[in-house]
Amino acid sequence: MHGKHCQYLLGSVYVSSSCSISTRPLGARCQSNSKSVEMVMAEGTAVLRRNRPGTKAKDFYNWSDESFEEMDSTLAVQQYIQQNIRSDCSNIEKIMEPPEGQDEGVWKYEHLRQFCLELNGLAVKLQNECHPDTCTQMTATEQWIFLCAAHKTPKECPAIDYTRHTLDGAACLLNSNKYFPSRVSIKESSVAKLGSVCRRIYRIFSHAYFHHRQIFDKYENETFLCHRFTRFVMKYNLMSKDNLIVPILEEEVQSATAGESDA
Repeated sequence: MHGKHCQYLLGSVYVSSSCSISTRPLGARCQSNSKSVEMVMAEGTAVLRRNRPGTKAKDFYNWSDESFEEMDSTLAVQQYIQQNIRSDCSNIEKIMEPPEGQDEGVWKYEHLRQFCLELNGLAVKLQNECHPDTCTQMTATEQWIFLCAAHKTPKECPAIDYTRHTLDGAACLLNSNKYFPSRVSIKESSVAKLGSVCRRIYRIFSHAYFHHRQIFDKYENETFLCHRFTRFVMKYNLMSKDNLIVPILEEEVQSATAGESDA
């Protein structure tokens, strides 16, 4: 998962069963992308929102939540999304609900960054059994074999290499100064690129589900990541329903479709 230009741009995330997020390095591929934000309360007391070196895992993010209006950083949308995930990662409706007046393009962009961030955790777990000599192709069911777009000409890759290449490619695109120079305003032409990223990273979910079910189930029970991703792409029409092939998520597809009909 080494990408010369991307190795430190999207941090890695591990989401525990209590839904707390801790940002940690994964070998040499990523460095921690934890952000420190010092917020000054009305009474003048400074609250340092930072996980200091040596902080125990159980004490990570041990500060009170703040409203979106109180977040005055350019990273406010990311902080708000992560705060809601930490609060209850199973409450997908709340995590998907944007603050009033929030730019939709930025909201979609920040969610996709977060999905890639958390998919690094699944990728690390897959490395324990998804080996190039056993998973020689990126497959889901027998009808689905995916070609890797990281090469000059798309070609077959071992599944774990496809996973690494896809996450590295997503990191490069989402951190591109050409397409995404700002975290507060995004051009519509750049937002249009998010759909292709969604289609590619979804294949990591589908391979894990059909070929490494135990790992998939354990990670999903801890994070609700694939459920959340499915709700996200259905809400914003970023993927065709026919391509959402993980069967346990049919209820999410139906729920999202029903919500659109009610609206």
